[in-house]
Amino acid sequence: MTTTETGLPLFVLGRQADPHSERGVDCPGELPPASDPALVERARRAKAALGDRVFVLGHHYQRDEVIQFADVTGDSFKLAQQAAARPEAEYIVFCGVHFMAESADILTSDAQKVVLPDMAAGCSMADMATFDQVEECWDVLADAGIADVTVPITYMNSSADIKAFCGRNGGAVCTSSNARRALDWAFSRGEKVLFLPDQHLGRNTAVLEMGLSLDDCVVYNPHRPNGGLTEQQLRDAKMILWRGHCSVHGRFTAESVDDVRERVPGVNVLVHPECRHEVVVKADHVGSTEHIIKTLTEAPAGSSWAIGTELNLVKRLAAMFPDKNVSFLDRTVCYCSTMNRIDLPHLVWALESLAAGQVVNQITVDAETTHWAKVALDRMLALP
Repeated sequence: MTTTETGLPLFVLGRQADPHSERGVDCPGELPPASDPALVERARRAKAALGDRVFVLGHHYQRDEVIQFADVTGDSFKLAQQAAARPEAEYIVFCGVHFMAESADILTSDAQKVVLPDMAAGCSMADMATFDQVEECWDVLADAGIADVTVPITYMNSSADIKAFCGRNGGAVCTSSNARRALDWAFSRGEKVLFLPDQHLGRNTAVLEMGLSLDDCVVYNPHRPNGGLTEQQLRDAKMILWRGHCSVHGRFTAESVDDVRERVPGVNVLVHPECRHEVVVKADHVGSTEHIIKTLTEAPAGSSWAIGTELNLVKRLAAMFPDKNVSFLDRTVCYCSTMNRIDLPHLVWALESLAAGQVVNQITVDAETTHWAKVALDRMLALP
């Protein structure tokens, strides 16, 4: 990584661009200072000037200063679908991360332009599975004689390249809400599943919802020869889990659950299935982001909840339900650092640029990748 005269990497400083990285970290224009007291008014004015030409999407994990300008909030797939349902919107401003904006570009028309306010807003989990690594893995499976009986399933939190890989190879996409249905579909078509890129969602779904054992699961490490597995291990496995994880959900531990139970009598522990298996086993409730919101909405007044998901959402839920005791599962707070790169200055810069007729940070997926990624997405949408 390129460094500055101080020896600090450019990505840490958030300035200029690193030509060796997948995405640069600078804006091709002047970014408003975060201290500008007029930022909120500037965002309102630019959005009003664009009118129906712009549609702003806000992921649940975004900070409140950004969410206030979202036309709709939701998880990644819901937001991409919402964008596709607004064909009259010339610009889709996606306040989320890179793979989410790619999904929006795949599902929207060629006439629509998808903009990501900060190109450095990536996803560490999605970046843990690159196209070349997955192609190499498929070759390993072929050498072991099992590629033709393996169905690839990728979590929505993956790049367009990985979605397209699954589309080309008879697989599909899944969300945290329909992972069980996607795996049932896959096992009806093959003997094994290659699950990308989140090992925890794959393991939790297979073991806790489908009755497979932990011994049925192996973890493929793309940084080791043959994934660190023998051919016999691959042949014996039913679930070949990619060695990937969410940097936020992966930080929760079984000790976090024990600790909150000691501190908060009668607490309900509610976690996302991206959490580690030992955390999910100890939790009272497990579910997607939308499930977490629904559970809190329906919970009785006075009940206590420790939530194992991203902190921006937990804080928003605590504010939404003051009649309930809502807390973060871990004592040490943790935001999604890349999601938080979409801040008010970047949003203002993007909106003002569009209002001035300049399209910035457009996310485009090539036609071939779009075709096969959409095949994988359509297979998911056709699940019973």
